[in-house]
Amino acid sequence: VQLQAFGGGLVQAGGSLRLSCTASGRTFSNNAVGWFRQAPGKEREFVASISWRGGTTHYTDSVKGRFTISRDNAKNTVYLQMDSLKAEDTAVYYCASYRSSYGSWLESGVGYWGKGTLVTVSS
Repeated sequence: VQLQAFGGGLVQAGGSLRLSCTASGRTFSNNAVGWFRQAPGKEREFVASISWRGGTTHYTDSVKGRFTISRDNAKNTVYLQMDSLKAEDTAVYYCASYRSSYGSWLESGVGYWGKGTLVTVSS
């Protein structure tokens, strides 16, 4: 399966962006999907995950209340709505498909990675 993330760009602090992740080659409707990010000079970190039916979501503390992950299995797409963006949200964002139906912050559970999309938040 190939994952493609898009929707990144330049936004001012306090603004919003919506990232999308689509899968080709096979569906990921039976798998959890997550978003990770890597800021300049930092290690990649977990952002959010959503279970295969969308009933269970997890967020890292720094984005709780600002980011919302959702999915549309009919469209084979997962979204990350990012509101109230801060300069520290600047990073390359990667979507990832987990091997299981439920995701977590652990990268070891990821089966496939997508190419990233750059989000730049200006202060």
